Amino acid sequence: MAPKKSASKEQAAAIERAKLEEPHGYEFGGPIGAALITIGLPIGCYAFAFLCNDVSGCPAPSLLSPSKLFSPPILSNKTPLVHALDTLKAEVGWPGFAGLISVEAALGTFAWYALSLLLYVILPATEVEGVELKSGGKLKYRLNAFLSAVTTLVACAAGTFVRGPDFQVWEFINRNYFQLLTCNILISYGLATFVYIKSFTVKSGNVDKRELAAGGHSGNIIYDWFIGRELNPRVSIPLVGEVDLKSWMELRPGMLGWIMLDLAFIAKQYKSYGYVTDSIRTCLQTILNNAKFVIAVMVTISQAIYVLDALYMEPAILTTIDITTDGFGFMLAFGDLAWLPFTYSLQARYLSVHPVVLGPLYVAAILSVQAAGYWIFRSSNNEKNRFRTNPKDPKIAHLKYMETSAGSRLLTSGWWGTARHINYLGDWLMSWAYCLPTLLAGYKLTDSIMYPGTRLVSTEGMKGAAIPITYFYMLYFAILLIHREMRDEEKCRRKYGKDWEAYCEKVKYRILPYVY
Repeated sequence: MAPKKSASKEQAAAIERAKLEEPHGYEFGGPIGAALITIGLPIGCYAFAFLCNDVSGCPAPSLLSPSKLFSPPILSNKTPLVHALDTLKAEVGWPGFAGLISVEAALGTFAWYALSLLLYVILPATEVEGVELKSGGKLKYRLNAFLSAVTTLVACAAGTFVRGPDFQVWEFINRNYFQLLTCNILISYGLATFVYIKSFTVKSGNVDKRELAAGGHSGNIIYDWFIGRELNPRVSIPLVGEVDLKSWMELRPGMLGWIMLDLAFIAKQYKSYGYVTDSIRTCLQTILNNAKFVIAVMVTISQAIYVLDALYMEPAILTTIDITTDGFGFMLAFGDLAWLPFTYSLQARYLSVHPVVLGPLYVAAILSVQAAGYWIFRSSNNEKNRFRTNPKDPKIAHLKYMETSAGSRLLTSGWWGTARHINYLGDWLMSWAYCLPTLLAGYKLTDSIMYPGTRLVSTEGMKGAAIPITYFYMLYFAILLIHREMRDEEKCRRKYGKDWEAYCEKVKYRILPYVY
């Protein structure tokens, strides 16, 4: 009987692999959508960076008066469009195309990636196996992202203790913000092109455990370059060894870079206003003594907890759709290296120029939202990971599940019996805590008459005008999570077939119980 059982399992696995290898069709609007996203996302990054600025305000004041913006003075020989462009350039501090990149920023970016690689190699690490590949076998991953982050942050803390807000790293980031953005955008394009070309060396028969992503080899160059043709591209670097590009880029340069940007903005706020202290103890003392809190610190702490939690739980990414299903192309490269750090840090950048101060009740409310989101996100993910790795764990042994014909088990109670993607709800709630501290966002900078050489920050006529900028993350993240949930659903429907329909009857809601 044993051989039959083994054969049955092998047959089920073969059927499952066949389902996943079926043509997926286009996503993101196909080649046209991929081309538009490839061009539009970098433009979006620059738009956020310039239109919410420390030259004239957030947003650029002229944008609120379009009629005046396109009305040059009577004696001017400029056309309305030229006048509008010149006005906006002056208000946002446009450095010209040549000023969008510099040798200093390029060297700094190279040093950041080199440091990440160095820590990856020299620091203690654990080696774990990923999930089973469709073609068979498992890849090994070297994991020490959390220790690398702690090492980097401790070094920066020491530098800040000695130099204060003038610590060279913070000065460098604030001096080269736009140029660093450009460098990471260019790296994203270059990396996507490199892995696309390299994907054509993948051989059939699971040689070197390399395989193409199921949805990434449509035959259309633009789409495949965007979505990612190879599932898990790896490179061998002298003195470093083999590096899995997708998992390495997922958590290291960009994710930690997000927090480095936040910290640089705190240093900028402190240097400008003296409101932000360089220790949490002093910040807490400020709350107790003055019942006020400079929210740039709260935003940064909230986001740092999110990032450090992701780094600490690094093995969990090996079961995410990014690693198990998506190829590595421009979509993930740009998202990891440019979009994530430079758009997710918008709130801290806003607060570095306009220091919002809140009362204790509002602070408590925002922290409650953050805590609730984190509890849902982490508890649900831990429950899933325990169930996958050790179903007999006493913490989850009581949970109910249904078994599919493919041999997989799907939870029907606990967090995952509440909604099929309940972790996304926690993720989205945390995004609220990052945006709410900016209140009715909007500020204007004007030269001070009383103190020549300085500027005044006011919200006169600007209150609420920057909400589309500082609250963009909430809206974008909701769209991102819903889109990801739809992709998850489609993948599971292909994988489990009728079993998935039966599962959906048991667990009716997708993300938000009784709503969606």
